[in-house]
Amino acid sequence: MELGEAEHTELSVLINGRDVPANVGTRARIVLWHAENTPKARIAQLAGVSRPTVDLWLRRYEQNGVAGLVDRPRGAPREQVPAAVRARIVALTRTTPPAETGLSHWSSREMARYIGRTGPTPVSWHYVAKVWREEGLRPHRSGTFKLSRDPDFAVRVADIVGLYLHPPGGAVVLCVDEKTQVQALDRTQPLLPISFGRTEKRTHDYVRHGTTNLFAALNAGTGEVFASCHPTRNGATFLAFLKDAVAPHGGREIHVILDNLSTHTTPDVQAWLEENPHVRFHFTPVGSSWINQIETWFGIITRQAIRRGTFPSVHALTRQIRDYITHWNATAQPFTWTATADEILAKVRLTQTSIRKLVDNNRNRSR
Repeated sequence: MELGEAEHTELSVLINGRDVPANVGTRARIVLWHAENTPKARIAQLAGVSRPTVDLWLRRYEQNGVAGLVDRPRGAPREQVPAAVRARIVALTRTTPPAETGLSHWSSREMARYIGRTGPTPVSWHYVAKVWREEGLRPHRSGTFKLSRDPDFAVRVADIVGLYLHPPGGAVVLCVDEKTQVQALDRTQPLLPISFGRTEKRTHDYVRHGTTNLFAALNAGTGEVFASCHPTRNGATFLAFLKDAVAPHGGREIHVILDNLSTHTTPDVQAWLEENPHVRFHFTPVGSSWINQIETWFGIITRQAIRRGTFPSVHALTRQIRDYITHWNATAQPFTWTATADEILAKVRLTQTSIRKLVDNNRNRSR
């Protein structure tokens, strides 16, 4: 076995590393001794192992390199789950849980219980979590794909996706929405730990200092964000924000993507649109805020600047939001939208078919 300089270095790190288990270091020595043409019987004596063990680790190193010298994870036997059950888990995850469950979104344990209760093949919550990881599904996060009952769903999806993939030349596409009731929380010192069986959880004392409403417009072409915070959320506030958001793009055609809330369609807003024909609204389908790219940005600012922050006042919260937006815009890049309208609609049809089959099967089983 011939080793290059890089391979020698990797093996030496395993041998001399303080955090490397002793057995892994011994396996690395076995490989190095073999590279130095030491007889395998002698290697077994030096390492204090059997001759077959020497062959085992040499073979694993040849197959997987340094990773082959690390112990493989041990666990429960792999669940034998039919492909149809896996497909059912994926389809259910992409929809709102049935009303009778009382759930707002799926958890791995609730999904496993539901599958076991309504189907012939039970699964563990570990298997559900594994499927979610492999499929990239995160049902606990806002924006998870859900079916819409909007009769104009297909038309609106095609309209908005068309703006993302093929925006009109010279036009500006703004993704607009509001994140309401953002709380200014002051997290004080942890209270005494509370015991739950064998585990302990330290709770915090929260002091709420008020809320603000974050209005934001994402430029789909550049990734830049224009935003402002307001104590109230109504048609007048929205119109004032909208005027400020479109002002930097004077003289250009502006397409605004937003949901069809009452505050977005007040008489004052409609009158302003008539006076400004270069601004056009594109409404997202009902229950489909995930198609509005500003929702992605809301998720990012929540994780990175708001959720774990400590704000002794609403003023401190709004200052943090302004600072974050300034930082964001300094290196802003547009989000990359890849799904075509046809792909989205095909996924919807597939999910609807899966749900109909599930309902029919449950109905037949109950008879």
